[in-house]
Amino acid sequence: MKFRLADEREWHLLLHYRENLLGGYTSEADDPQFFLSPIGRTDPQAELEGTIRSLFSGEPVGSSKEPAQCSFIARYHWLKDRLAINEAKLPVTRCERFDLWVHELNAESVTLIFASAFLDNPASMFGHTFLRVDQKGQTEQTRLLAYTINYAAEVPPDEGALYPIKGIFGGFRGYFMTPPYYLKVQEYRDIENRDIWEYRLNFSEHQVRRLLEHVWELGTTYFDYFFFKENCSYHILSLLEYADPTLHLTNQFHVWTVPSDTVRLIATGPQLVSETVFRPSRRTTVRRKWERLSTGERWMMMELASGHPLSTMAESKALSPKQQTFLLDAASDYLRYQSETDRKHAADYKERHRKVLVERSALRIPSDDMKILPFADHPDAGHSTSRASVGGGWRNNDTFEEVTVRAGHHDLLDPEIGYTPNSQLELASVALRHYNRADQFRLERATLANVLSLSPMDALSHAPSWKINVGMQTIRHNACRLCSNGAINGGVGAAVESHWLKREVYFAFAEGEANYSRAYEERHRIGGGGTAGLLADLTDRWKMMATGTYLKYALGEKSDDIRWFVGSRYTLTQNWAMRLEYNHRDHDNDVVLSVQAFF
Repeated sequence: MKFRLADEREWHLLLHYRENLLGGYTSEADDPQFFLSPIGRTDPQAELEGTIRSLFSGEPVGSSKEPAQCSFIARYHWLKDRLAINEAKLPVTRCERFDLWVHELNAESVTLIFASAFLDNPASMFGHTFLRVDQKGQTEQTRLLAYTINYAAEVPPDEGALYPIKGIFGGFRGYFMTPPYYLKVQEYRDIENRDIWEYRLNFSEHQVRRLLEHVWELGTTYFDYFFFKENCSYHILSLLEYADPTLHLTNQFHVWTVPSDTVRLIATGPQLVSETVFRPSRRTTVRRKWERLSTGERWMMMELASGHPLSTMAESKALSPKQQTFLLDAASDYLRYQSETDRKHAADYKERHRKVLVERSALRIPSDDMKILPFADHPDAGHSTSRASVGGGWRNNDTFEEVTVRAGHHDLLDPEIGYTPNSQLELASVALRHYNRADQFRLERATLANVLSLSPMDALSHAPSWKINVGMQTIRHNACRLCSNGAINGGVGAAVESHWLKREVYFAFAEGEANYSRAYEERHRIGGGGTAGLLADLTDRWKMMATGTYLKYALGEKSDDIRWFVGSRYTLTQNWAMRLEYNHRDHDNDVVLSVQAFF
């Protein structure tokens, strides 16, 4: 080959080749029908030659069983351009199915969509990204009719306990699909109550065409789906790279691909995003409207939601028609929200909603065009998800230096901008210490997973808070001064929110815990108890948390624990913070001051 095309980056992007650690290449595509050479998955040159042979043969190939010019239309156009193929020698084949598909999409531009994190679903804990194909002539009111390009795992409904294991180790197949945007909005915004952010990309018409051609030839091709690396965001980035080969996106992610990190990468790229649009969840809309109501109007809204007509409330006579309109609209949003989140009573909520709509239609006044603001700032303004910290402190009669590294993602004391409020998702964190007087290095803490969701209860929501933590830490217990202790802790509780200072969340959990350590008389103990705490935003940059825990262990070693924690974080910049933490556990006191860098 004169041009060594098989070595060119665009050929590798088309075939999703990645360089092996020990040399050579392997495609991330796992579907044999994606390759036109028996050894094409690991041999770019063989696949190039196989593709050229197929283009000239005209035989149906690929999963669509069409001539190669149509099945692999992006490869065809790239090779035709690079080799200056004479149409007299390779006549152009009309690709009716592709032409109809492109005509239906009527694409003008592409928008990157980010659905915020949803802790109640393991697959959505980090958020989700996909693309929307914006049609020519569309307006904000008709964008819901656009199609999307979504990459997701095909998960059988009966996976059960195997779901996370197969998800982590690539046990599912991932496919590209093109559902209408309104279905995705209904799924994320209305049912799962996740805010949506839209980033309009500065792609030219030529780049949009390249992206669509590549999506078409991927067709029903499958990739092994890995939750942490080759996930929705990773493969969406691979499409953008082929659309604009000057972009180098996927190679920015080596071990895991977190959706919010990919959004940050795109949003901070030079001139990549032309506009950012916020699409609030049903819950955010209801809460923003609730904030605007007076105490009396809130009472009337809940009466409406209970099925009492506004016209029967004497208090409503003092409201202007415009105020009545807003109140009925707020009640309508609330009942739709309840019918999606409380499936057991969905029929009741829908009937009450119908009555509200009947009363609303009688007013014949257009609704206010109220701008709904997010409770969390746009995700690209948030800190990066990995974190390293360096610090020092004092523990009992010794001093120490500490280094901590966390793979991801966010904890309650981290800067909250860009993240779902009151949520914590920590994975794979380790802390190493050197104790000066003892002259000893230790693995001080290790966290496999630490997930916590605080859901403040009020008149609109009674959802419980919950937490689960799996890891180890160093304890002082009985005669052992520095002992490793494995722990599993989980609990369910409640939270309430106030705004006396800036914003405060009070919470309490009933919880159970199991410990394993040589420090205990029978090497283990199992018990239960409770935790109460306060999480407070003191200023935009300054946050503090205080908790107290009592646990009594009835199985294994019979003992109990009283624990106190006070922590304070001050944000320096988007990716830098300082933290001061005090931990008390039995007769063990620990103070650490650290500087944290997010990367």
